[in-house]
Amino acid sequence: MVKEKDNKKVVYWLFTGCLLIFIMVIVGGITRLTHSGLSISNYKLISGTIPPMNNTEWQEAFDLYKQYPEYQKLNNHFNLQDFKDIYFWEWLHRVIGRFIGLVFFLPFVYFLSTKQLSKPTIKKAIVLLCMGAFQGFLGWYMVKSGLVDNPDVSHFRLAAHLTTAFLTFAYTFWVALDLIYPNKKEIDIPFRNFVRFTLIIIVLQIIYGAFVAGLDAGFIHNHWPMMSDGKFMHETVYIEQSPVIKNFFEGKSGVQFVHRCLAYVVVGFIITLFLKSRKLTLTLIQNRAVNSLLVIVFFQFLLGVLTIMLQVPVWLGVAHQIGAFFLLTAITFTLHRFTK
Repeated sequence: MVKEKDNKKVVYWLFTGCLLIFIMVIVGGITRLTHSGLSISNYKLISGTIPPMNNTEWQEAFDLYKQYPEYQKLNNHFNLQDFKDIYFWEWLHRVIGRFIGLVFFLPFVYFLSTKQLSKPTIKKAIVLLCMGAFQGFLGWYMVKSGLVDNPDVSHFRLAAHLTTAFLTFAYTFWVALDLIYPNKKEIDIPFRNFVRFTLIIIVLQIIYGAFVAGLDAGFIHNHWPMMSDGKFMHETVYIEQSPVIKNFFEGKSGVQFVHRCLAYVVVGFIITLFLKSRKLTLTLIQNRAVNSLLVIVFFQFLLGVLTIMLQVPVWLGVAHQIGAFFLLTAITFTLHRFTK
């Protein structure tokens, strides 16, 4: 007897992937905020899964770390215990990444061999596997940028790495929703398009959040609603880099200013989305999706304000990143409910 295509086990598999990516992003945020990301300067797919197990191996790992700019220019006061503290988070981040790869690949092979996947789901799963592999490549590509002269990773590569993780999660979630809600229905196309555009704005804000993290731009202008000196747009926003446009991609003040402004734009779009939805005949699940989106965006805005005013304590920086994750989840779910 042929098993039912795309059964509950497939949905559970996809949601497990979503949960692991969520955990991965949290650990990645801690890794960044504790400046642990360059503690492991090589990449060994299999043997790298096992951390140093004795003093000799720890000393070898520490000696390797000493060969690179982060130790030479920033952390030459570190002792072995200091090194172990930052090593842990980067090691955990990489191990979770490998585990996610196995969780996606092995069940996929099983479901494929037992014919439990429909053709559309097979194609989507292959896309997910490619996105996961690309995400792993971007992680190492990011680390490499901090091993040359500047003891910090490129904020562009960090943004690419983080954004790909968010998008991989969103697409995994979307594929699971396709299986949970297989029936098509009539949709309001203008409203659907507005939700799509709101999603694009949120993704752009996530990218700028990564820029802020990569440039350590959250440690300046720690005031709100003004930046510094009672100014909404501080003069350093447009004079740090030349030409002026470069400030809004590579300048600390400029990047933080854009991130602040996009926060208002995101809130404005979601309030507008909420008001537009009141004019439609909504199902219960659609109504809950829109309502949750409104609640989450205000909570996320508050976390952002507190993060900047308190000069980015680790716990609050991680909470703000989690808030972005929940916001992306909510807008993905809302879009799905107004699309399919």
